[in-house]
Amino acid sequence: MTLSIANVSELKAIVITIKQRGESMEYGWLLDFLALAETGSFTTAADKRHSSPSAFSRRIQALEHWLGVKLFDRGTRYPTALTPAGERFRAHAADLVRRMVDSRAELRGEPISGAETITFALPHTLASSRFPAWWKEWRESAGNPSCRLLADNVHDSVTNFVAGLADILICFHHAQQPIYLDVGHYQGVVFGTEWLRPYTAVRGGRPMFTLPGTARSPVPLLTYSSGAFVGRMVDLILQSTEERLHGTTVCESDLADALLGMVKAGHGVAWLPECTAAASVATGALRAVGDERWSLPLTLYAYRDRTDARPAVNRLMSHLESRATSDASAEPANSQLAGSARLSHGDK
Repeated sequence: MTLSIANVSELKAIVITIKQRGESMEYGWLLDFLALAETGSFTTAADKRHSSPSAFSRRIQALEHWLGVKLFDRGTRYPTALTPAGERFRAHAADLVRRMVDSRAELRGEPISGAETITFALPHTLASSRFPAWWKEWRESAGNPSCRLLADNVHDSVTNFVAGLADILICFHHAQQPIYLDVGHYQGVVFGTEWLRPYTAVRGGRPMFTLPGTARSPVPLLTYSSGAFVGRMVDLILQSTEERLHGTTVCESDLADALLGMVKAGHGVAWLPECTAAASVATGALRAVGDERWSLPLTLYAYRDRTDARPAVNRLMSHLESRATSDASAEPANSQLAGSARLSHGDK
């Protein structure tokens, strides 16, 4: 594979821009900047970059000196926040790193990432249960790129996306627990609904546990760790249900897949996304318990940075937009929720 003229021109432009400053700018400084923008902590970012905090801080200061602006607010606020200039530079830094990596790969005759790969940040649950089928549908519409998955919890998926480490964020959304992204900077598309329901194991053709339990016989509960997004959704369900749940927590985890295993083993009841429980429900190993009062629909959103003009990303988002417009089956059940979620994006 040969290096294209376009990539050569871009690479030369980067080098010329650096030389015109009359100073040297190190590639590693961009990686330092993106690590700090992602973590919001000098100590954590320095550790990720295998550096001492003092040396890491000096490199950030050197980058700020070279640019002639402050990139981070070093006040008492934690986590460390980007300044307005830092916010603008973040997209440029991520793009420069991607172009340099792509140019190196192309020189070596390796597949390049920027033009042929879409990186997704998304929760573990969606990565393992939904994404394989989605990608089978999406890939052709996007021009047959490859994909890279950054699977994490909801909070860290959003952080990875905002830090410029992913092209597209896929996440759950609820009007009472919105994802705050600036609608002027990020484009969001609603493309589906995922139900959160309580499940129990089935033994002898009957569910092992039922809701709401009693004071004498409380339901063993398999719950999410404090602060987990899905755990907050379960809290919303319990707060809105007039009937009191009698239960006692017997296991806690950050991961829906871990709770799924505990449910299947008969240890109790867990609220799981339908996609997580679907295979076990189909075999008769699990069953949803309780009526609709104990369940909650979550909106599925896809986000992209509006400054990312890569053709594959444009094609995929256009496909999701057209799919959302034509998919009338999901809209009636979730139209009010989706509308509320859209309005919340402009709030800060």
